[in-house]
Amino acid sequence: MRITYVIDTLASKGGAERIIIEKMNYLASHFGYEVSVICCYQCEGDVNAYPLSDKVSQIYLHVPFYSQYQYPYPYRLWVKRNLNQALRRELLQEVFRIDPDILICTSYFRADVICKINCRAKKVVEAHEPRLFTLSNEGLGRSFLVKMYMVLYRKFYFRTVERYADVVVTLTDGDAYAWRRANRVMVIRNFSSLSVNRRSDVSAKRVIAVGRLEWVKGFDRLINAWAIVSKQHPDWKLDIFGEGTLEGELKKQIQELNQSNCIEIHPFTSDIHEEYAKSSILVSSSHFEGFSLAILEALRIGVPCVAFDCPYGPRTIIKNNKCGFFVPDGNKLALADRINRLIDNPEMRRSFSKAGVHRAEFFKINVVMNQWKNFFENLVKGKVTSLF
Repeated sequence: MRITYVIDTLASKGGAERIIIEKMNYLASHFGYEVSVICCYQCEGDVNAYPLSDKVSQIYLHVPFYSQYQYPYPYRLWVKRNLNQALRRELLQEVFRIDPDILICTSYFRADVICKINCRAKKVVEAHEPRLFTLSNEGLGRSFLVKMYMVLYRKFYFRTVERYADVVVTLTDGDAYAWRRANRVMVIRNFSSLSVNRRSDVSAKRVIAVGRLEWVKGFDRLINAWAIVSKQHPDWKLDIFGEGTLEGELKKQIQELNQSNCIEIHPFTSDIHEEYAKSSILVSSSHFEGFSLAILEALRIGVPCVAFDCPYGPRTIIKNNKCGFFVPDGNKLALADRINRLIDNPEMRRSFSKAGVHRAEFFKINVVMNQWKNFFENLVKGKVTSLF
């Protein structure tokens, strides 16, 4: 079976990029599929953020989409149109050359263009973030006309995907319902391939948070909540691991709240499993999550989790009051309360730790990838049924 992914770049660090690379590696090495990936923006000299198997063929188009941002509106729309046409031409050439059985793209990158490619391949759209927030940051901070254009563009974009994609695969039931107008909708969870050398004994006076330092991860909300926690537990520390454009703002917020002695921001690390193992609680403060690999990885290592009940990931993974807590989205008092409850109760932490390890077994890579294998084989045979 020939499977081709189309993505913007594999040079960026992020949960979606990591999962896609690991998925392609597994399909090629374990199932013997012919797997290729077309990177539309990436140059051949750009290093992939995560290791890609030699069994996966990587093709670089290097369509300079970012060049449009040097131009003001409305001329930018004309440049964008020309770049889209160039992308279509080059994609068509590569897709016809490869002649895949299945063509896969993500919901946030040119899915409207890719789904309309006239070829024999089945078109699959992977939704790595909730539909509600897909392309939602486009047009932010712009004029009223640009914002209205983006509202109409998103509406047309989703209608095109719903009409032309054979299947939309989501990570959660909630997001599947949001895509219910598509031809077919399936739910296949993410997995964690994180190596577990040792697990947390949940005795360290340390809370961890992991993710990009961007608005979506809501670390400003976590810092505000921690200012409440630290009043009761000044001997506990919060360590945030991530990189991004908001690092300066977050550090300034930490200083203004006099939390510099108990909150520290660290860069991403390849040994994040060791950092989980040295922690007793993980907190997720995101505004939205497609799934949340950080929560899943923490549970695998026995770290209880506290999260905002945002759309839609945390609720899918955490069993409330079993291996962690989820609280009303944006309620910093409730978030601080649950963190304090776990800090005050070591026995609860140990109980949640054991339950979390058991919960993570449902998301092992071999379990999830066999679901993908069955899905692909049924898809080419025309036997896939939809949830709606």
